[in-house]
Amino acid sequence: MRFVIYHVGASGRESADDTQTPWGPTMPLALPEPDQVVMRQREAIVEDLRRLVAPGGIIGDEEGRRAYETDALTAYRRVPLAVALPTSTEEVSRLLRYCHANDIKVVARGAGTSLSGGALPAEDALVIAVSRMTRVLGIDTMNRTATVEVGITNLGISEAVKAQGFFYAPDPSSQLACTLAGNIGMNSGGAHCLKYGVTTNNVLGLKLVLMDGEVIDIGGRHLDAAGYDLMGLIVGSEGQLGIVTEATVRILRAPEGARPMLIGFNSSETAGRCVSAIIGAGIIPVAIEFMDKPAIQVCEAFAKAGYPTDAEALLIIEVEGSTEEIADLLNVIGGIAGRFAPSVLRISQSAEQSAAIWKGRKSAFGAIGRISDYYCMDGTIPLGKLGAVLVAISQICDKHGLKVANIFHAGDGNLHPLILYDANDEAEAERAEKAGEEILELCVTSGGCLTGEHGVGIEKRDLMRVQFTETDLAAQMRIKTVFDPKWLLNPAKVFPLDGRETALEAA
Repeated sequence: MRFVIYHVGASGRESADDTQTPWGPTMPLALPEPDQVVMRQREAIVEDLRRLVAPGGIIGDEEGRRAYETDALTAYRRVPLAVALPTSTEEVSRLLRYCHANDIKVVARGAGTSLSGGALPAEDALVIAVSRMTRVLGIDTMNRTATVEVGITNLGISEAVKAQGFFYAPDPSSQLACTLAGNIGMNSGGAHCLKYGVTTNNVLGLKLVLMDGEVIDIGGRHLDAAGYDLMGLIVGSEGQLGIVTEATVRILRAPEGARPMLIGFNSSETAGRCVSAIIGAGIIPVAIEFMDKPAIQVCEAFAKAGYPTDAEALLIIEVEGSTEEIADLLNVIGGIAGRFAPSVLRISQSAEQSAAIWKGRKSAFGAIGRISDYYCMDGTIPLGKLGAVLVAISQICDKHGLKVANIFHAGDGNLHPLILYDANDEAEAERAEKAGEEILELCVTSGGCLTGEHGVGIEKRDLMRVQFTETDLAAQMRIKTVFDPKWLLNPAKVFPLDGRETALEAA
């Protein structure tokens, strides 16, 4: 079974119909057959759904539904039964109550930027897209919180509090488009999560609609809520336990200043050892981002950021604080880096240079997609293994006759190797797929895990046994069953398809 992420890059082929993908005539990952009873009742179901939401809140025509047939894992496409565009928690509750009573599957959707197939619909499933739920419900600068509907974009939260001198810390590369809903579902991070943490570290309270329509509040507007830590269970649950409609998030005072520096090295392994040394010294920069030579050259051609194109590896390290604090931190980091004989050490001298440096990093995936198709992997490893794992990734790709570009969050060990391949060459695509499998297995055997922020979705579903025992999986599936006894929420995702009946019986 295939499981890797497919991107349309340089070849850019379009699919012709539901059974054809840009990479071949069949869908390689097993997906359940749709419930024909539900399919035959589609028109009646759509009419029922229209009575549950405001006018214009249900998409039932084929052309409209097809716009929601995939997410960023574009090799997989399924036209949903219908699409709902609720505007309130109450509407979400009515929709879920109806689907629960009529055994209709539900797939929650934010902006559809999932790279793991987390928002892939099913033909017998209702897609509930929260894109119209974008209101800012309250800003409390005294207690440093903002309460928002989860259809707001990641960057939209920071924009809403910018005038008061605050910002929302998690910053995935897709922050201009991705929603808080998806960030909560996948526990997204970003370049600055090294200092500020990922989504779960920045969400204080949630309003969750369960599959039977019941609405519950979890957490609150303070750091430590009473009772069990259900927040840690919901954030990162990939829409398997309920649909989040509102969230109270932490907002932070914007720093007095920030400045990045570029450090080039003669090898990726040396750059990895430098990262470990910086963190080992007790220094926590805002961000430490890594690029290897293929990525450096492509991103420099795109952003004109002043990246050293002759370096084999590049670190972008940003620190923040007062002018004096920034100077002191950069001096200390430069001293540590000096022990690893950097080929280049350059500090940004202006706001324009800083913006260009980050433009190159934030645009990296798109820049590489201009020259090649690629598989974007997402695994994590212990920082102490970074240098050795980078060498092993190169060896894996060399073994399969492929090139790889490494761009990732080096500070927390969240790797994003981009395996370059030709989507028009079936044999090459197969080799790239195999290389991707070996890289993810390498992450696990190195003491890391299958995913850092992209989630499991369908992409890594059949690899779950690489990391978890049958007992581990059974325990997780029993938790799923407590929240969703009929397994109607986001079906066919996260857990291997076989073994589910046993989990249901045990629950």
